[in-house]
Amino acid sequence: MPSLSLSAASTALVVIDLQRGIAGTPTVPYPAAEVIERAARLVGRFRERKAVVVLVHVDVGPNGELFPRPITDIERPRLASPPGWSDFVPELAPREGDIVVTKHQPSAFYGTDLEIHLRRRGVDTIVLCGISTNVGVEATARVGFEHGYNLVFASDAMTARDAELHAGSVSKFFPTIGRVRTTDEILAALG
Repeated sequence: MPSLSLSAASTALVVIDLQRGIAGTPTVPYPAAEVIERAARLVGRFRERKAVVVLVHVDVGPNGELFPRPITDIERPRLASPPGWSDFVPELAPREGDIVVTKHQPSAFYGTDLEIHLRRRGVDTIVLCGISTNVGVEATARVGFEHGYNLVFASDAMTARDAELHAGSVSKFFPTIGRVRTTDEILAALG
């Protein structure tokens, strides 16, 4: 596997949906608490290096009405959004200088200002982590790839509700659109 080197000036960390309502659900292969701890380490290093930190959360509306509902063979569970559901977990509370993106569907690019924030700051590389691997992280990665960003996936700082879906994204799909590394490897690459 080629070595990884990341420039703080042109790399952004994009943290997907580490919010109370999502992080409070069962996940595999990593418990949400482990993913939050690793994501917090990444956020801390990116802030130290003055690199771009983007904290993304999803707002589905009080009764899930803001989340897409096309006709499907298998309907996704409707997400309720009680008070505090979209709040970031305390370990990842936004700080001055962080970018906060609110989305209403899986991709952090669709219908948001994420692209403007990244382009105007000269970002060409995105490090992704969060919950869930095969939904929000993958949807954001697909669009990022289509926009020409270099992608790096923090494989142990993401998790899902289904181990097979997580494994498929991390081992089969992500390596075809970017580089898959551990949190420690990414921390070392940013220096």
